Amino acid sequence: MNWVRGEKLGRGSFATVNLAVPKSQSSGLPPLMAVKSCGISSSSSLMSEKLILEELKDCPEIIRCFGESFSYENGEKLYNVLLEYASGGSLADKLKNSCDRRLPEFEVRQYTKALLKGLRYIHNSGYVHCDIKLQNILLCRNGVVKIADFGLAKRGPAADIWALGCVAAEMLTGSPAWRCSDVASLLMKIGVGDELPEIPKNLSSDGKDFLGKCFVKDPSKRWTAEMLLNHPFICDQDFEDEINTASTSPRCPFDFPDNWESSVTCSITSLTLPEYSRNLRYLGVGGPLRRRSGFGS
Repeated sequence: MNWVRGEKLGRGSFATVNLAVPKSQSSGLPPLMAVKSCGISSSSSLMSEKLILEELKDCPEIIRCFGESFSYENGEKLYNVLLEYASGGSLADKLKNSCDRRLPEFEVRQYTKALLKGLRYIHNSGYVHCDIKLQNILLCRNGVVKIADFGLAKRGPAADIWALGCVAAEMLTGSPAWRCSDVASLLMKIGVGDELPEIPKNLSSDGKDFLGKCFVKDPSKRWTAEMLLNHPFICDQDFEDEINTASTSPRCPFDFPDNWESSVTCSITSLTLPEYSRNLRYLGVGGPLRRRSGFGS
């Protein structure tokens, strides 16, 4: 391998995610990455994800892929995919660490607009993500959000818009759009019944109408990503003004401004040589491992 595996960041149903750094600066790889790995016998989904990410590489709202490799570690052959490292963690992390477990509407509008741009690109490329949720939306430098985890992606009709509405509703309220502990009952509600996810009552009229366009049962009548990008909830000038004039002061001890950087996190595109050396130590190359405040998985 032309990279070194570092601290484990997370684990999914079939793959683990670690930090990674290249062995040399001449490798052409970013100075800090995430590597997603699984056993070769269960690697078909990860291989498919890598191919899809390469096809979608020109979209700035989708996490980048830097290639693949095979390795033998602890007697097992692994398949590895090198990915962009998201130092801000996921939107699920951000929501969990916010003061009242919810985000202000202007911030939800900002994130939703970026997600719609990503979904428009995905759908125009003939794919459906099939797993849009807060845990799969990552925060990179300066609060830029990117869609990750294409393990369930497939070609077919654009069914991601309903999930986008659920994500926006959860960011606004801090609770899942569907409040149901019984999965079977929930599937019946969605597939057979007429019940729709609850739209937050304190949301603006534009926001309520936007979610209503997402929560249309008939997929042929549901608005597309292209249509929703022109909705007033997303493109309204007042919304742009709110973003430009919003205070960057933290609302609580967990809420830091976008340009805040801890001593153990960094962008994959802005490391100087001394920073690169320090990150080698954080990964355990020449020093002890250290925990970091946020990561993408």
